[in-house]
Amino acid sequence: MSKTSKQIRREFIQFFEGKGHTFVPSASLLPADDPTLLFTNAGMNQFKDMFLGTGSRPYSRAVNSQKCIRAGGKHNDLEDVGHDTFHHTFFEMLGNWSFGDYFKAEAIGWAWELLTDVWGLPEDKLWAGVFGGDDATGLGPDDEAIELWPKVTGIPPERVLGGSMKNNFWEMGETGPCGPCTEIHIDLGESVCDGSPHPGIPCDVSVEGCRRFIELWNLVFIQYNRDATGHLEPLPAKHVDTGLGLARISAVLQGKTDNYATDVFSPLMDWLGHKTGVRYGQGGETDVALRVIADHARACTFAIADGILPSNEGRGYVLRRILRRAARFGRNLNQHEPFIHNLAGVIAEQVGDFFPEVAERQKQVAETILEEEASFNRTLDRGLDLFNRAAEKVADGKKQITGDVAFELYATFGFPVDLTQLMAAERGLTVDMEGYEAKMARHREISAAGDGSFQVAAITGLPETDDSAKYDDKPIAAKILGWVVGEDFISEGVLSENAEAAVVLDKTNFYGESGGQVGDVGTLVGPDGTFAVRDTKLSGHCVLHFGVVEKGALSVGQDVKTQVDAARADTMRNHTATHLLNWALRRVLDGQIDQAGSVVSPDRLRFDFTYGKAVTTEQLAEVERLVNGRILADEAIFINNVPLAQARKIPGVRAVFGEKYPDPVRVVSVGVDDTVHDADENTLVEFCGGTHLKRTSQAGFFKILSEESVAKGVRRITAVTGHQAVCHIQRLDEAVSSSVSVLRVPIEQISERITAMQAEIKQLRKQRVAQAGVEDFGPDFVVPTPEGDAMIGEVGFIDSSAMRKICDMQRQRGAAAVLLGGTDEGKVMLVAMVSESLVKSASIKAGDWVNAAAAVVGGKGGGKPTMAQAGGKDAEKLPEALKVGADWLRKKVK
Repeated sequence: MSKTSKQIRREFIQFFEGKGHTFVPSASLLPADDPTLLFTNAGMNQFKDMFLGTGSRPYSRAVNSQKCIRAGGKHNDLEDVGHDTFHHTFFEMLGNWSFGDYFKAEAIGWAWELLTDVWGLPEDKLWAGVFGGDDATGLGPDDEAIELWPKVTGIPPERVLGGSMKNNFWEMGETGPCGPCTEIHIDLGESVCDGSPHPGIPCDVSVEGCRRFIELWNLVFIQYNRDATGHLEPLPAKHVDTGLGLARISAVLQGKTDNYATDVFSPLMDWLGHKTGVRYGQGGETDVALRVIADHARACTFAIADGILPSNEGRGYVLRRILRRAARFGRNLNQHEPFIHNLAGVIAEQVGDFFPEVAERQKQVAETILEEEASFNRTLDRGLDLFNRAAEKVADGKKQITGDVAFELYATFGFPVDLTQLMAAERGLTVDMEGYEAKMARHREISAAGDGSFQVAAITGLPETDDSAKYDDKPIAAKILGWVVGEDFISEGVLSENAEAAVVLDKTNFYGESGGQVGDVGTLVGPDGTFAVRDTKLSGHCVLHFGVVEKGALSVGQDVKTQVDAARADTMRNHTATHLLNWALRRVLDGQIDQAGSVVSPDRLRFDFTYGKAVTTEQLAEVERLVNGRILADEAIFINNVPLAQARKIPGVRAVFGEKYPDPVRVVSVGVDDTVHDADENTLVEFCGGTHLKRTSQAGFFKILSEESVAKGVRRITAVTGHQAVCHIQRLDEAVSSSVSVLRVPIEQISERITAMQAEIKQLRKQRVAQAGVEDFGPDFVVPTPEGDAMIGEVGFIDSSAMRKICDMQRQRGAAAVLLGGTDEGKVMLVAMVSESLVKSASIKAGDWVNAAAAVVGGKGGGKPTMAQAGGKDAEKLPEALKVGADWLRKKVK
């Protein structure tokens, strides 16, 4: 009996735990502190700081199964998914790591031992690829690996092949850690070969498309860091990073040549087969569609569970593209209603034991996917119609979809341009990307060149700063070690007056921006000058004090007094209040939220959280009441440093999903020391490295300024505390007092009076619009009838009296029939008038006519044969309804 994917994952982890490795849970798909990545795309992403020498761990060997997405950026497999049996956007990467511990000999030997001794793969079917050198970069071959393979494993030297920079030199992205790699390939036999010649060389290296020889395991020997200029610098210590795709090794051990035929995908394929009536394995376009939907459902489920939500920019847009690509392939299986969201439950049941976040967030994931599906479905068929019409009109010689059509599909119907390119390729067409980009350039708002904030350059070798005093704002004495200008660290000389730089000290009490809390501001006072600190940021273990020399000069080696600005106290008020807000929202919204981000500054706090709808006014008032209740209770705040594994077991503990926490981790509790108490409804304990008050009463007062949507499924609350809250209340009081004076009503009646005035103004505007419509009406369609022309058109309002008046005026001008449609706030009104002569001569009744059009907008109506009226609820379809009305009349009068 073949091994299941769960067994394979478990045996991999247990094997390396037996070799002294520590199991480390998968990092979030949302990269932590790495702006170079859209998604976590490799197991080593969470260890990047280790490879750069800027981080530390309480272990030197690690093993895990990492969630990865490769869609967007340098590593992008999106367009290949579905068209073969082995590409995926989402996959699990089994991996083991050494951080300055073992190196090539152990990595090669253990990989061979697991594959051959534990899993029983035949030794004579395994090949090795190594880095063979690269003339362009001047890098020589990996001679050490070439010699180790036969020595450690017994593999014949002729099955150890030199590879290119492309195949055997691994890079995480355009910049970052990299190094030579050695790959283990397996020969699956001639039965899977495509017949292309390959003289003893693995096919996936020499023959594009042949799957006889496939790569199983990549062992990366990280020795370098590539900077923004492309230059390679040796890393401080040598490391090992390996990656073994779970789906691929499962296919080999389960005797499959198709990843999608393994138990990694079979639960999804079974569900889809039952839903669509199409079984996987029949070949052709239906297999392509099933592979796309199964893969993309996994990518969306895992990403949304990790807090990544569909949006119109960045990783959110990539996720939207993935989901919409799947929805479009659903049409190939005759699926016209939302269905992909149901796969979230299948996936949660399959992987929830190992990835509990998927099971815990299953409901939110399904709701988010459903909302996206429903939104795209409303325009998908109309977009497909537009594309099909455009494709049919393409000239034989040009064979190209115009940029105008591609842009309209994007802007009007939500088609990502790569989806349009895919559909075009299926018809042997291309897309005019130059024309599309020109339209996009005119459409796109040019974003600001920057937000004015200080940026941290990627600099290695910066000295470590002792920032243990950052939780105490009392001045301390520190020594200047140097400063950063651009990407250069300067460790000697003088920083003159008005010079801007990022000063590096041996120790500091300034808090560097992290965890949503902004960096401190303040001053560094030396014997010869004063440096104004305008921002504080982190670069690994180094604290950078950004600012300018306001007076005199600073010199390397000088002692300075570090003085944090008094604004720190307001930041602390807002940070503690953010924890209280998080707790209150979970109480009021029945625990249905997760923190999705925050910003804590001296003047305000901003809290983003996952929730599918707007928080009501009453709910916000209850949140404010709960927060201020705990402020008034003057509760103590407890702070403890706890080993990470132990801290995760604290009852009721909260952590920001996807955030990378140190070990030990700082635990902040409010009211009681919840590290030693059981959880209850008042439990407020979180992992947090920020600065906090000693007692809740120091926050003074808490007031919500706004609640809004920032993305689908994500809400944002902005609030103030302390001095800013008092100022806000004073401004509100001034505004209310002024309103009372102008409106001349008691304060309790302000809302009622304004509502009445708004209704009056709205009615007056409607009357003016209706009067203008009566005078200026022009038909969208004119249909000849035996009794004269019929006029059909849209008016910009809903007013039955005015619409009937237009009908009468058109009748007086000779019209035999009139059909009008109007909208207001999403509602639709249709009015039809038919002359008595047309009723008699053609048996056309106004009620039948108006109902034919009303069906399109989801409504119905009735009336007399000469005058009828109908309502509807889909305002977007009014133009289509009027066209249907015109077509109906044409058929009747033929």
